[in-house]
Amino acid sequence: MTASGQKTKFLTCERNWVYFTLTAVAGFWGAYTYLLRGNVFCNAQTGNVVLMAMALGSAKWAEALYYLIPLSAYILGAFVSELMPNPVKHHLPVRWDTLLIAIEILAIFLLGLLPESAPVQIAQVGINFIASMQYNTFRQAEGIPVATTFATNHIRQIGVGLAKELRHRRTGDKSHRPKLARHAEMLFFFASGAVVGTVFCHLLVGRAIWITALPMAVIFGTLLHADLTTERALVERKPSGH
Repeated sequence: MTASGQKTKFLTCERNWVYFTLTAVAGFWGAYTYLLRGNVFCNAQTGNVVLMAMALGSAKWAEALYYLIPLSAYILGAFVSELMPNPVKHHLPVRWDTLLIAIEILAIFLLGLLPESAPVQIAQVGINFIASMQYNTFRQAEGIPVATTFATNHIRQIGVGLAKELRHRRTGDKSHRPKLARHAEMLFFFASGAVVGTVFCHLLVGRAIWITALPMAVIFGTLLHADLTTERALVERKPSGH
């Protein structure tokens, strides 16, 4: 398909490079919260559910109650991101996807201002909230369902893709390869973001998170330009997966 055909088929907010950038940023956040903000991964909530259940099983009621805070922040992020797209595009000249990136940049700036002595829960809940909104908003990279905030599904999909590679080795069927490649790329960028995040967390401590504002600003500028110019007439079109 030609480049112009690709642009027609997919919105700018669905482009592969946008997803690669977002997942690299999420990998950075994972390193940031683990190294500097309480040794937890805030991009997903499986760990918090397990920790809450363990606290309940150990009769540590106050500790168990605390985990309702990050879980509620994640639920609230999904709730807000599900309701906002239509009001935003009908009252503002931009899509929700674009506004969300601006919100994330603001959150990144504020988190970078936190002193090292600040309660780690502030950063944890902040990342919980914006990661949930990002996960629920950016769902498909050029037609392939992916997650931008954690790696588990990419690892699973790579296993599935390799199994299909083996199964179809004699049939010549290569239809699974684009999906396999996409998940492998997403995993690579997530891990790369975590590596970069680790380096900068050691160098800059809490302000390291400001590094992620740079790639997010590139995404924001690109999406804003598309909303105001090339995709202005496509405001009613929903990104794939919504």
